[in-house]
Amino acid sequence: MRYAAAAKTDVGRKRLENEDRFCLAPEIGLYVVADGMGGHAAGEVASRLAVDTIQEWTARYLNGDDAAIIGPPAASGTPEASFLLSSIRVANQIIFDAAKDHHEYAGMGTTVVAVLARGDKFVLAHVGDSRIYRIRDGRIAQISRDHSFVQHQVDHGVISAAEAQQSHYRHMITRALGLKESVEIDLAEQPARPGDTLLLCSDGLSDLLDDEEILALAQAHAANLEQACQALVDRANTKGGDDNVTVVLVQVATGNGSEPGSVPPTQPAQTERTGLLSWVKRRLKNASGGS
Repeated sequence: MRYAAAAKTDVGRKRLENEDRFCLAPEIGLYVVADGMGGHAAGEVASRLAVDTIQEWTARYLNGDDAAIIGPPAASGTPEASFLLSSIRVANQIIFDAAKDHHEYAGMGTTVVAVLARGDKFVLAHVGDSRIYRIRDGRIAQISRDHSFVQHQVDHGVISAAEAQQSHYRHMITRALGLKESVEIDLAEQPARPGDTLLLCSDGLSDLLDDEEILALAQAHAANLEQACQALVDRANTKGGDDNVTVVLVQVATGNGSEPGSVPPTQPAQTERTGLLSWVKRRLKNASGGS
């Protein structure tokens, strides 16, 4: 299978900083969106640590480096699933330790959605309320399930899905990376079909656009993923831009043309925090040396 991808992130209309971060790593088939949380810009730190750590460790595993799998392997038994699962666990530990060792980042955390596209399948992982959608045969389906208080209410019949969309508690998540020393990660594997498109996004998009609106915009720009990402971000901003909004689109190529490329990513400006970055580098080096 051949894949093309694009991404776009935007601060929105009401926030001063962008605490979202994403990864496009087509060379290893990895695509990630993280939505950080925490005061004093700690959300930016958490999402950055998540994305950078997941990318680094997934690459180590896939490149055959001598890096041990952290925690139990994936139930499916496939190496790719275990690699992604372990990389997210490492990211959780890094964020948790950073918050513990740096008081200014106490309580920081981040959601994460990640896709590892390898061969003819997708490995999908998520924690929190950022989402993964699949567009196939003209239909859209949410294939992640929000780890949130209102989703729990919907699952137990307390409120309807429509009521959940308007609830004042819709941003109250029940899982995130970095809040505890260990985290439960939802993991799935699905076949990839020519023409499939996966959409990864932060809740800055999904809070403002319903499924059919997302589908219509994605399909209107299906031939140009960069334009599709921009159209989705623009629509979220037109509808209020209440939060940072990030969109990643991953498309399974059709036909026998040349290898499609990925659009160069546009990341939010990141504030360099020398002390923390030095600590993280030491932490990663020690983790690698001990594996």
